[in-house]
Amino acid sequence: MNQQPMNIEIRSEIGRLNAVLLHRPGAEVENMTPRTVQRALYSDILNLSVARQEYEELSGILGKVAKVYEVADLLERVLDKPDARQELIQRICATEEVTDYFDMLMAMSSKMLVTVLIEGLPAKINTLTSYFKNEYYALPPLYNFYFTRDAAVTLGSQVLACRMANKVRMREALIMDAIYRESGEFNCNVVDANDFQFNKEGINMEGGDIIVAREDILLLGNGMRTSTQGIDFMIERFRRDFGPGRYNIIVQQLPSEPESFIHLDMTFTFLDRDKCLVFDPLILESNQYQTVHIVVENNKVKSIRPVAGILPALKKLGMDLKPVICGGDDEWDQEREQWHSGANSFAWAPGKVLTYARNIHTLDQLDKNGFEIVLAEDILSGKISEDILHDDKPVAVAIAGAELARGGGGPRCMTMPLSRQKVEW
Repeated sequence: MNQQPMNIEIRSEIGRLNAVLLHRPGAEVENMTPRTVQRALYSDILNLSVARQEYEELSGILGKVAKVYEVADLLERVLDKPDARQELIQRICATEEVTDYFDMLMAMSSKMLVTVLIEGLPAKINTLTSYFKNEYYALPPLYNFYFTRDAAVTLGSQVLACRMANKVRMREALIMDAIYRESGEFNCNVVDANDFQFNKEGINMEGGDIIVAREDILLLGNGMRTSTQGIDFMIERFRRDFGPGRYNIIVQQLPSEPESFIHLDMTFTFLDRDKCLVFDPLILESNQYQTVHIVVENNKVKSIRPVAGILPALKKLGMDLKPVICGGDDEWDQEREQWHSGANSFAWAPGKVLTYARNIHTLDQLDKNGFEIVLAEDILSGKISEDILHDDKPVAVAIAGAELARGGGGPRCMTMPLSRQKVEW
């Protein structure tokens, strides 16, 4: 008997995790050269063998607290369905302007096609045009796919397939859309921002900028990857689904540089019902970046007004959060550790978080705020009992991240939550 599809259910950032979607970094991470690294949205080339070892700590801990789904496995199920395969390959070929490769892709086995869609397809140099184009790949590798947070977003019982800011990541969103619709594993309504029929100019959004604070509160970052038009699209599309009552969207403007400010979750993440991890200069200090509170009431936008910041706005809405400072008290340490995703934590339950071991000043701040600091390797080796993952005491599990962090993201970036338990606020 077939298992019933799982209901998508995400109404907070901290509810106890039931299921999560991951993608282990593979050959796509190394399928770049110094010449193409910037186009791949990296600042350096990762050592894949080390990155994989570090990733095993993340996936190993999550496998002890929730059901783990793998992108490659679900994509293969999609490709096993002839109609779903044809639709996805048509969309990819049209989007990436490689329609002459359609028949070749369709003829591949599902397993081989999964590899090609993720790790890349070398170009055929059989015309003068292709020769002068000087591109090694017809379908570039999905260098960033292990950051599963960005290409699709789970909001309540719905999924938003994002319209990515960079063409090199568009295929990720198309794949995620197909997985949620066609893998047979999930029960949800899917909104595809890439299928919006009107003017798409400027409409971009990515999951790192979208934070579900509470059932009635959504935090959105407006910066390099999520535009004001993208935010307007999300509000217009989802306000009809909010239902009666009052809903709050808090928008935080983000700096355009350095690249470590790529998403809101690089500067702010939830730790517990009453604590959050923040990059002080942007979230707490006075600066030129606006915070805006949008109220949607009975399916209509009622007001748009400036507020003093994320934390004051949340406090007025009944969420009084104590900030834990990424990098500690020293501004140099704050900048260095924010660059290495120090503010990018992932909570699998209230007060239970994953973070990088390399950010020692951030770990010190977590310790001072009541979190027991343990190494993931000590839990996975049995040195420390895994009971610490399931009790009610605050804990920060530190995973190795010397290579993973160089990709430009942290534990929240690498996790796509699918279902969480309800939080008793």
